[in-house]
Amino acid sequence: MPANVEMDKIVSLCKRRGFVFPSSEIYGGLASCWDYGPMGVELKRNVRDAWWKAVVHERDDVVGLDSAIMMHPRVWEASGHVDGFADPMVDCKSCRLRWRADELEKEICPGCGGDLTEPRMFNLMFKTFMGPLEQEANIVYLRPETAQGIFVNFENVLTTSRKKLPLGIAQIGKSFRNEITTGNFIFRTREFEQLELEYFVRPGTDEKWFDYWVKERFDWYVRLGISKDNLRLRQHGKDELAHYARDCYDIDYLFPMGWSELEGIANRGDFDLTQHAGASGREITYFDTESNEKYVPYVIEPSAGVDRSVLAFLIDAYDDEEIEGEKRTVLHLHPDLAPIKVAVLPLSRNEKLTPLARDVYRQICTGFVTDYDDSQSIGRRYRRQDEIGTPFCVTVDFDSLEDKQVTIRDRDSLAQIRVPIEELNAILEAKLKGEAFDSSSLWATRQK
Repeated sequence: MPANVEMDKIVSLCKRRGFVFPSSEIYGGLASCWDYGPMGVELKRNVRDAWWKAVVHERDDVVGLDSAIMMHPRVWEASGHVDGFADPMVDCKSCRLRWRADELEKEICPGCGGDLTEPRMFNLMFKTFMGPLEQEANIVYLRPETAQGIFVNFENVLTTSRKKLPLGIAQIGKSFRNEITTGNFIFRTREFEQLELEYFVRPGTDEKWFDYWVKERFDWYVRLGISKDNLRLRQHGKDELAHYARDCYDIDYLFPMGWSELEGIANRGDFDLTQHAGASGREITYFDTESNEKYVPYVIEPSAGVDRSVLAFLIDAYDDEEIEGEKRTVLHLHPDLAPIKVAVLPLSRNEKLTPLARDVYRQICTGFVTDYDDSQSIGRRYRRQDEIGTPFCVTVDFDSLEDKQVTIRDRDSLAQIRVPIEELNAILEAKLKGEAFDSSSLWATRQK
């Protein structure tokens, strides 16, 4: 359970097993910047794919978009980011550390206890220049969110998709915020990836769709293995609602540092389309052919971070167990998220076993992300696969040379069963889709 998992254990596992590395580590690193290693890039890709499948591919009312990171500066003026996207900042007069004023419990430096400066507003957008001259006319910004790329493309998507409202536009992409205070590993960083959906609806139906998406997004995390006990819904009070929001819920997760936001679902009303229509001089409306009326749609926005989601899935899956007097660290990741689905492990590097083990690997690697590992003892190899969350290990032993069968070991139950090699792909596919491990009469349970 997350309450018993220290962040240091997660950070250590991520470094040791190739999930996440400090960025530019050979030069001492760069604060709050992280690189995803071989296991991390697969896990992150699987989180993105699971979100896209649920939000886009399994629905007929949502389409995708991939907008540019750099946009016309007037986009950010119209959205309010240039003037209003800022946090109150204070500096310690003694140690010079910088803090967000609204996150401090006391009016002293959390680092050294020193006195703080008066708060001043600090814009969170990264500024750069387009073209060879660094002058004000050439200023552009790295986007602080992906949503505005969706809003300014609403008409383009509506016209080309030929769909009616309600219509969702989904986007996955990098965003950048020059956060004053970062930390807690990959929880808050200056470069991050977002999972954002803007769901356009008829005014008057927005509350119904808002309730729908709050439940839908909460259930998505549960379906992918996060315990309900570690999730909660928190409605924003009127004093904390964004100026454009009619209502907002956070899906909070019980991280090691306490309850913190995992995803936000907001009813943004018609603020965004109205703002861009006014600033651009372009009418941005929807014509309803059934009611023969024109209106500005309202928007429901579920917005999550890929990096925070990865962290939550890692924490919730993490466990230190003792099995028959032996300790093991295991990630009970949902099969859809596991970086490696199957590992092929020859019992040893014996020259008689290697050809068959390689044949088994080649047979299944086209259908599943598969690892081949013949280094060190079989016990150590099992433990390595447990730590990266591999659901099934396939062991090729000397009996396999005679009976053309292999042993499958289940990560969670540690049960081992013997199956024919020719049926291996079909059996693995069924089990990865959720079929009970011992449900088939083909399976003969062996001793652990």
